[in-house]
Amino acid sequence: MAGLENRKARHDYEILETFEAGLALKGTEVKSIRAGQVDFTGTFARFQNGELFLENLYIAPYEKGGYTNHDPRRLRKLLLHRHELDKLKARVEQKGLTLVPLKIYFNERGKAKLLLALARGKRAYQKKAEDKKQAVRRALESW
Repeated sequence: MAGLENRKARHDYEILETFEAGLALKGTEVKSIRAGQVDFTGTFARFQNGELFLENLYIAPYEKGGYTNHDPRRLRKLLLHRHELDKLKARVEQKGLTLVPLKIYFNERGKAKLLLALARGKRAYQKKAEDKKQAVRRALESW
């Protein structure tokens, strides 16, 4: 399942559960994603009128798109089953939980998918402790 990963998300958030969601994209957005021109900085998912939307995902305009190009930071609808949306909405309303994208990839049928995580933000001391553990693990592996 190769794709474009949001590497910072696992550092900044404690991942509780993941969901696979479809993305409602325009043609030039698909071409830009295939070219790897995506930036996850500040991206999150939010409920509006009972639907789930991805905000702040930057997909660069396609260089050969011309007038058909899209707005790079437009709202993008996430496609999930109703029971999954209801479950997510109930969990997000709990204190401190958020929805962050982990990865964008294309499935075997060529459809763009988003791996969405229900996550809780980490505190600075948790991040620091995790970084120390990783440094020790790397030092032991290099021996």
